[in-house]
Amino acid sequence: MNQLVFIENGQPVTDSLTVAEVFEKRHDVVLRDIRNLDCSPEFNLHNFAEIDYTDDRNRTYKKFLIKKDGLAFLVMGYTGKKAAEYKEAYIQEFNRMEQQLRSKVHVLDDRTALIQSMKLTVETAEKQNEMQNLLNTHQSKINQLEEKIEEQITLTSGEQRRLQKAVASKVYELCDDPAERSRLFREVYREIKDRFGVASYKDVKQKELQSAIRYIENWIPRRVS
Repeated sequence: MNQLVFIENGQPVTDSLTVAEVFEKRHDVVLRDIRNLDCSPEFNLHNFAEIDYTDDRNRTYKKFLIKKDGLAFLVMGYTGKKAAEYKEAYIQEFNRMEQQLRSKVHVLDDRTALIQSMKLTVETAEKQNEMQNLLNTHQSKINQLEEKIEEQITLTSGEQRRLQKAVASKVYELCDDPAERSRLFREVYREIKDRFGVASYKDVKQKELQSAIRYIENWIPRRVS
């Protein structure tokens, strides 16, 4: 199963394909449910975005990107114990993603404040030697902060798709059996999480993307039927 919630254009969203998989519905049924929602045009425009996607056979279809409130509206009528469990899981994952975004913004704001402080100090310095010393000190702090930011920044949506394509290419190279492929997908994503110490492949750090792709390209499953 794909990650329930992911970042798209700086916002946490899910999509209709994931909803269909999670709630065990056909994708065309989920698309119909979204198009038939009895909500205002403003709510629909703010919470649902219809886009194209390409499957592994290079065929183009429609899907919806869905924000948190849109998901709540959509799955309100999905009933049953399992549906309730996945509703809770979605809420928790949206909250986690929102907290992660707020943390990144806080770090970036600290960097901006530090740069502004450095500029003000340099402008008020009277001697060239003092200015150079201050510049060196602030530059060191900026470098440290940039390293901290780099440690926290995870894959963009485009980089996530690159990693997904690498996984799909490897699995299809290894196996022709659909059932076995499903097992291999689960196995490789699990090993990516273990290898890079993350909760999801989407939490892989940007600086480790190439390492992750090389790991996938050289990956050997425990068993291939």
